[in-house]
Amino acid sequence: MNKKDVANIRKQFKLNNDLLKIGDIFNVYIRKESSEIYHEESHPFPMLDQEQQELFLTNFKKVLTGQMDVKLFEVKFKREAENHSQFILHDGLQSDDVEDWKEQMLLMVEKMFKDVQYEQDMVVTFIRGKYFKPTKRSNEEAEVSARDEVYNHPFILCSINQTIQPKRSLLFDYIEKEFKSSIVVDSIINLTSPVAGFLYPSFTENSSDVNRVLYSSGKPNQPDYHFIEEVLNGEEIMTAQDDKAVFEEIVKEVVGDQVDATTLSNVYEEINRIMAEEEEEDTPKLDYKDVERVLKVSGVEEVNTEKVEMAFQKIIDDEKYELKASSIVPNYNTKSIKINTKVANISISPQDLKYVRQVNFNGKRCLLIEVDEDTLVEGFKLIPETFLG
Repeated sequence: MNKKDVANIRKQFKLNNDLLKIGDIFNVYIRKESSEIYHEESHPFPMLDQEQQELFLTNFKKVLTGQMDVKLFEVKFKREAENHSQFILHDGLQSDDVEDWKEQMLLMVEKMFKDVQYEQDMVVTFIRGKYFKPTKRSNEEAEVSARDEVYNHPFILCSINQTIQPKRSLLFDYIEKEFKSSIVVDSIINLTSPVAGFLYPSFTENSSDVNRVLYSSGKPNQPDYHFIEEVLNGEEIMTAQDDKAVFEEIVKEVVGDQVDATTLSNVYEEINRIMAEEEEEDTPKLDYKDVERVLKVSGVEEVNTEKVEMAFQKIIDDEKYELKASSIVPNYNTKSIKINTKVANISISPQDLKYVRQVNFNGKRCLLIEVDEDTLVEGFKLIPETFLG
């Protein structure tokens, strides 16, 4: 799945939407002390009152919110695993019997809490439904509506949420006209910040991929690897942060850890150009040959295929590894590059990096920034100064 696929299904989680039909919802309450099931219940989703439906729909959208490879990860199932989750989820998806579906989902819950103990009581929520995607864009002048032809995607979505114990407080009873301390024993389910979740199967354009699952982590760049590998039986993943670190180490291995701002700006510009050319396709990936070409185009000398291939092998132990372009280049639309010095911290956008230089002046290192307009400091316009060597 790419960000467009995720955005398309996420925006369908709203009331009275004919493009997304949720059939059943199954909630399982887990006690923190024993990691055992304390309570379970299921209902047809349309039978819930509207307020509950809205709360859950917001929660499901939260599961599908975040950047790919930062908070959302498309995970490929391992080829072999004991009690494989792919088969459990597929059987649950295909089953017409609610009790059979619940039985399969309880197998997933068992795997989730087999070797893990949480600090709070937890609630695991499963839904299964159908996502309908029009085959073409809507055209008001067309005789046939875009919704007359749709792709049908059955899916299971799981949301894992922790509970919050309400704090004791002082209340005023208007009837008795007296102050009372509140005594609340009900747990509050925190639906605003799911700690994890997943969507099965993964979607790509107008087809489902039963060999992949979309995993959602609770925090950016902090996926639960145990959950991915042992619960979902998925293959190892790399976060965007990991990819960026790998790229930086590979470049350092090839050109050294010192580089001028112009070269670095050229590298980012070339990778951004590659991404722009393939904007409608999946995120482009760079292998060692692509990295070699990017460095050569950017003005780096003495770069060859063997040198870059060996750097891949040394840093990531896989000369055939492919880096996601979107992970290794800073966001071009924001001031995503941070320049940290003892005197000041500066934020600039990647395309403006070419206007920055580190120079030596009178035996001192200086940061030189080329500007087109007057510079204001606390409302005062700075006077241009001419330095003579």
